Amino acid sequence: MSYTLSQINEAIRSDPKGFADECDAAYTKKVEAAAKKIADHRYESHIILLSGPSGSGKTTTALKVEEALEKMGIETHTVSMDNYFNTIDPETAPRNRDGDIDYESPFCLDIDLLNRHFAMVDRGETIHIPKYEFARQMRSDIRSQPMHLGPDEMAIFEGIHALNDIIVGKNPKAFKLYIAARSNIVDGEGNIVFQHPWLRLCRRIVRDFKFRGSDALFTLKMWANVRRGEKLYISPYKEHADIKFDSSLALSAAALKPFVVPLLEEIPAGTYPVVDDILKAYQHIEPLDEKYISAQSLAREFIGGSIYDNH
Repeated sequence: MSYTLSQINEAIRSDPKGFADECDAAYTKKVEAAAKKIADHRYESHIILLSGPSGSGKTTTALKVEEALEKMGIETHTVSMDNYFNTIDPETAPRNRDGDIDYESPFCLDIDLLNRHFAMVDRGETIHIPKYEFARQMRSDIRSQPMHLGPDEMAIFEGIHALNDIIVGKNPKAFKLYIAARSNIVDGEGNIVFQHPWLRLCRRIVRDFKFRGSDALFTLKMWANVRRGEKLYISPYKEHADIKFDSSLALSAAALKPFVVPLLEEIPAGTYPVVDDILKAYQHIEPLDEKYISAQSLAREFIGGSIYDNH
């Protein structure tokens, strides 16, 4: 799928609020359709596995699926698989071909504990979800939280490696979702103006700035390694998904423009060719003022101002 530049720009100029609401409604419709299929599947497994590369909107999509299921009377809990990261041990941590610790590897997760917890959840047993402290790169079992599902309850386990063979292989009955931003913006002749990988990079740059105080250079320096990890550990497993979501809304690039362009303009020209290409593309895209964007919009995961402030 792709979005047409002239249609986006015209919609922003003529009715920005209506355009934003229409984009959000389309995404909500997809979420509700997915929730219906998940609800029908709940007697096969209580577990929903939700995966996708960085900047895809996994956190908000998980929240929206949870809310849609609860409207159907199915109490649902969302668990970040980040909490199952192992405490970093330089002696045993996975390494990339350069000899550095491979933080993108699924083997940074405690796979045995995850699979044990999945089996316990489906048997109706109580699990204790650990808490990973990123500042100390340590997992805390002391701060763990208990979770026990009733017969009609479900749990969304959300993480970049949720559909990897080492997880799906032992949990074949779990319902599987894959989230990725897949749509380009094209001109009237079908030529790509704004590539979908740029959208995820821009989302990450803005989110890292908004929620971590990091500049664009911080995100750009690690982006190549993030992309390498996606190609090795995430994208190959998307075919496991029962449903694939495209999380690039027609408004996405326009909503990011007021935030990301100033951050990218701080990077000296020629430092990162991708930055120069994105800035050139943004010259053709009308900005969408955030006042028109609902607090419930997927866009808010990256620009802030709710869904519920990157909960």
